[in-house]
Amino acid sequence: MTLDTDFVRSQFPAFSVPELCGQAFFENAGGSYTCGAVIDRLTRFYTTRKVQPYAPYAASRLAGEEMDDAHARLAAILGVERDELSFGPSTTQNVYVLAQAFAEMMTPGEAIVVTNQDHEANSGPWRRLAARGIEIREWQIDPETGHLEPADLEELLDDSVRLVCFPHCSNVVGEINPVTEITALAHAAGAFTCVDGVSYAPHGLPDVGGLGPDIYLFSAYKTYGPHQGLMVIRHALGSLLPNQGHPFNGDALYKRFTPAGPDHAQIAACAGMADYVDALYAHHIGAEAEPAEKARAVHDLMRAHEISLLAPVLDAVSTRTSVRLIGPAEAEIRAPTVALALERPGAAVAADLAAHGVMAGGGDFYAGRPLEAMGVSPEKGVLRLSFTHYTTAAEIDQLLAALDAVL
Repeated sequence: MTLDTDFVRSQFPAFSVPELCGQAFFENAGGSYTCGAVIDRLTRFYTTRKVQPYAPYAASRLAGEEMDDAHARLAAILGVERDELSFGPSTTQNVYVLAQAFAEMMTPGEAIVVTNQDHEANSGPWRRLAARGIEIREWQIDPETGHLEPADLEELLDDSVRLVCFPHCSNVVGEINPVTEITALAHAAGAFTCVDGVSYAPHGLPDVGGLGPDIYLFSAYKTYGPHQGLMVIRHALGSLLPNQGHPFNGDALYKRFTPAGPDHAQIAACAGMADYVDALYAHHIGAEAEPAEKARAVHDLMRAHEISLLAPVLDAVSTRTSVRLIGPAEAEIRAPTVALALERPGAAVAADLAAHGVMAGGGDFYAGRPLEAMGVSPEKGVLRLSFTHYTTAAEIDQLLAALDAVL
């Protein structure tokens, strides 16, 4: 089945505004366009529900119901229990809270494994625990390819490791890591896993329950939603970690790791992400199905479309002698997030592309560790070209023509 991009783009107001007409958006890894269902829910909440939720009067009751709707529907899509999904101000903030909880649970001499493939959000907060006596072990990428080899992780695992942190895919390397295999290795050694899914979730919400990690994090604002960090913590781990919320919230798993008051409106608006999944499923397939089944079907539609567009981009950049493609050249095993190390700073090339109607980014993208490991100066950075399922073949042609003009 082929993704109907006309229908997809009709769900995003950004594609109908004159200011963005003719502008091909290739910095989706920094934040996606927001779907109309989210915007509508956010507007409705601020217009008619902007009161303290869960009181008995109508506006408050409806506000609480919309927040609960987001929790329940997104948890079902992710294949987890409702209370295993938490909302926070950002993924980075969520990881800092988790790191504090692990620091309270662990004892000096115990270990956490991190990678040098990660965005700083799932690396820096854990590394800071070294100051509290926690041993930090680094699972290192191949300096040529950026690949994380699971066999190398096995060499780092022993009885002292309590947690393994890694990305579903890196925001510069792009290769999709085998979450289930890595989680199985960690679990066999008695360790939990924390997966940064920020760079993967925009390309199809994952079946976290099926994949098996103990923690899975991603950002709604990169997944067609508002600026929230979504965090799955499975019961077995959540019940062990010390409460980081108010004492009176300690019995609720989805409140234990959100010490700040929740953003009521943005949580409610996240239900629009579920609306969007439902709309795509109904348009393309139509038959009734459970939420997780719908999400898997939509995920596969998105990925098939993205792979078809990604292949010619990878072919085009791989043949240029002045361009180093970061990560694998096979579209099937990576996300459509393409980082290029060039002779000039990435930001300068991104500025040149803007003159051709291509919106892209340049820099280190908070991924200085993998870039340095691969011999790329973070100061010089890379040009990053990232897209999603709402990108069209015509926009890929526009991008390739622009690259021909500026490289």
